[in-house]
Amino acid sequence: MAKYDEQFKLETIRQYLSGRYSYQEVAQRQGIEKSMVRRWVAAYQLHGVAAVSKRYVRYSAQFKLHVLERIAREGLSDRQAVAIYNLRNSGVLSQWRGQYNEGGVGALTPKRQSKAAMPHKNPPAPLPKDMTIEQLREELAYLRAENDYLKKLDALIQADRTKALTKKRKSSKG
Repeated sequence: MAKYDEQFKLETIRQYLSGRYSYQEVAQRQGIEKSMVRRWVAAYQLHGVAAVSKRYVRYSAQFKLHVLERIAREGLSDRQAVAIYNLRNSGVLSQWRGQYNEGGVGALTPKRQSKAAMPHKNPPAPLPKDMTIEQLREELAYLRAENDYLKKLDALIQADRTKALTKKRKSSKG
């Protein structure tokens, strides 16, 4: 999903609130989905500029449960709940529902994320100390050429597979 800065969101909201353009027209002018314009405007009307100046928020299990219970109790749509609670998107509500249905309130508890860096799958090989800069450059050029060759080979194989599938589909229809 693309991320849009605060100025872009505010400009989009202002265009709609000017009354000159519909959601669809603003969306087309800005090159985004109509639902996104509608969501930003609704959140802005409830929360002001804070609605578009988002940062990552970790919600407590109690908050998540409160939101889900209010949706059920008041028959709110996910879109309405997103606007009321100034949530990033309705996808989080589906995620929370799934977690709650799987494991109850305990499953809504935010997971602690380690701040340690992800380990490399293949750690880089140490540089050979007995090679000159020129030899290293030659090896790098060779490895780049080899990599390009393998990519081209893979593209040709994929093209052959696609061609074979196309022929197979045409012969099965005819």
